[in-house]
Amino acid sequence: MDTNLRAAIRAGDSDAFARLFDEYARSVYNHGYRLTGNWSTADDIVSLTFLEAWRLRARVDEDGGSLRPWLLGIATNVARNTRRAARRHEAAVSRLPAPEPVADFADELAGRIDDSASLAAVRTAMAALRRPEREVLALCVWGGLDYASAAAALGIPVGTVRSRLSRARTKLAKALEPPAPRGQVGGGRISAVEAIQEGNR
Repeated sequence: MDTNLRAAIRAGDSDAFARLFDEYARSVYNHGYRLTGNWSTADDIVSLTFLEAWRLRARVDEDGGSLRPWLLGIATNVARNTRRAARRHEAAVSRLPAPEPVADFADELAGRIDDSASLAAVRTAMAALRRPEREVLALCVWGGLDYASAAAALGIPVGTVRSRLSRARTKLAKALEPPAPRGQVGGGRISAVEAIQEGNR
């Protein structure tokens, strides 16, 4: 390598440093691999070596031959530091408590998906009800009011509450009933409707 290039590297000339990289990156990479036996670590060593060479560029003698020995010396120190850091990391990890075993969440996830699908079906069925039926259902079933209290809240007779609630339940049961398998008649239990219990007499 000529004296002018050494002087340019000392002066921080980026083009000269790019030439240095192009000429010796493969050599540094091979050296890093021979020291570590790991291609990925060798890649890191190349990057760190040239970063360190840039930081130390003022130490380059203006006179001399190839800068390969200088770069390989830096790469050797980088590899040593990398191994030291890896050992410290391994030691730190070994002192951590053992992780808790991860439970199999497949069943829980499947349950949540089923719950979401059921909830979506209930929402669709609710949207299909007439507004007065939805109001009575919300007050009596989810709000927990008895018929008389729901009637007072809506300003309607108790009999009207009963009839609207009955119609709402019938419509929901029909909307939420799963389709019967071919060749069979429907009429099985509907789990989504079971939540709508008639307990408010």
